[in-house]
Amino acid sequence: MRQAEVIVYGATSAGVCAAVAAARRGLDTVLLEPGRHVGGMTSGGLGYTDIGDSRVLGGMAAEFRRAVAAAYGVEPGHYAGPEPHVAEAIFVSWLEGAGVEVVYDAPLRTVVTSGERILSVVTPQGDYTAGAFVDAGYEGDLMAAAGVSYRVGREDRTLHGETFAGRREVVPGMHNFPPWISPFRADGTLLPQVADGPMVEVGEGDGGVMSYGYRVCLTSAPDRIPIERRPGYDEEHWELGRRLFRHWREQGVEPRAGRLVGLAPNLPNGKCDGNSLGPFSLSVLDRSAWDYPDAGPGERERIRLHHLHHAQDLLYFLSHDPEVPASVRAELGRWGLPPDEFADTGHLPHQLYVREARRMLGDRHLTEHDLVQSRPQADVIAMGSYHLDVREVQRTWRWVYEHPDPVPMVVTEGYLSVGVAPYQIPYAAIVPRRVECANLVVPVCVSASHVAFSSIRMEVQYQMLGHAAGLAAVRAAESGKAVQDIDVTALQEELSAAGQVLAL
Repeated sequence: MRQAEVIVYGATSAGVCAAVAAARRGLDTVLLEPGRHVGGMTSGGLGYTDIGDSRVLGGMAAEFRRAVAAAYGVEPGHYAGPEPHVAEAIFVSWLEGAGVEVVYDAPLRTVVTSGERILSVVTPQGDYTAGAFVDAGYEGDLMAAAGVSYRVGREDRTLHGETFAGRREVVPGMHNFPPWISPFRADGTLLPQVADGPMVEVGEGDGGVMSYGYRVCLTSAPDRIPIERRPGYDEEHWELGRRLFRHWREQGVEPRAGRLVGLAPNLPNGKCDGNSLGPFSLSVLDRSAWDYPDAGPGERERIRLHHLHHAQDLLYFLSHDPEVPASVRAELGRWGLPPDEFADTGHLPHQLYVREARRMLGDRHLTEHDLVQSRPQADVIAMGSYHLDVREVQRTWRWVYEHPDPVPMVVTEGYLSVGVAPYQIPYAAIVPRRVECANLVVPVCVSASHVAFSSIRMEVQYQMLGHAAGLAAVRAAESGKAVQDIDVTALQEELSAAGQVLAL
């Protein structure tokens, strides 16, 4: 049994910041990572970082921004984010400098609890015990195993009276499918990449999570690794994409490769952070992500590979299939995988973009109203500012009642973007209910509705919330108090002294 003072589970950017913050305060800190890398999405493909209002960036998020600038010899903010390997190198240097013990290949097997406290966590690498714990994973596995209440997916609009909750209207837009594309093969069976089954009514909750995908890092440098056909590539799997391109051709639409994958050189050294853009993208919309949050290890790995193969095969499809416009194929042909990124995972990212999984149900539950109205929070520990950003939830089909017979059409549903002013995030949103767990802090799967979480989920917010979580864990471990009972005013003062922005 390894005895520590603070244990952090999940080496996301929030986990790194929490562990480093605790270790810098002199506490014996262990960071348990299920995989083999640190940084989560910040080092796993999401190089072009969504920020919102830069005035809210403080604490360790601002420190990371300065470290990126120093790595390239530029002013802070010159780049929206670093190359993935540079992000990971910064985080590794922080962990080593703070003296954090990092344990890789340490997925959670079980949690030992007594009453309302976690006693230890069990991993393949051993058992670990501490006075305070931080769950910084995207999935909230430690939180769930400790018996903390949570919710998965979008809620009904009536639950919190949120305007934007529940299933969305199917409306035209950049991310929706154009009309008149059939979801069926000639034999009447459903095409791949289209989810079957009816949608709930508009405004109803259905448990659907935002789609997942991989953010691929690409380069046009001469030493790029060409995009090749993967063993197991299925031609028939991409028929929906062919129909989309045929429709565009018939309508006189000339799609640009950059609007399909996002080929702007938006990272240092001419690299690009490929994003999920448009109706047919790196995001997987067949509802497979809906099962991921509560799935076991085997099923999660199957879903992860499904998404990884989608990313690989989409790049091949767009650069080689004859139904794809020649201009798109030619432009994609100029890009490939960078040889200095993700060398141990075939130059594709090591992190699945889990946009949303479990969300804690604490005594304080943030909703759309808190963000849209910028409600003041007396126990503020960080600020957010990015717009409500719900990515597509599903691609399915519906009957459209045209004369003389109904017509089946593919539809994409769920996308939402609503601007908000800078808002405060309270300490109460990152701690569980006292009766459920008294020594756990949760800076990623925070207590928030689906709509509110869509803004909070940005990596810079995770860094700032991780910073606060690490310092809160220190106070709980040192005093023996429940995390709900620490001196939040003193925590705020410590955060402010470290540059955290608590108000504008």
